[in-house]
Amino acid sequence: MKTDKFIYVMEFKQGATAEEALAQINEKGYADAFASDPRTLYKIGVSFSDEQRNIERWLVE
Repeated sequence: MKTDKFIYVMEFKQGATAEEALAQINEKGYADAFASDPRTLYKIGVSFSDEQRNIERWLVE
């Protein structure tokens, strides 16, 4: 997602951890395309709980 000041790269996981989601962003280089962009970049890993059917945890890098 892009705004005039920020770029958010998000990965969502169900039945996996927020750490795994964030690791995938980094391993696959999803944010690399924005390296020269002057906007502030946030990488966000989100995990959804199968039991709660809601967000379980999120991490921001």
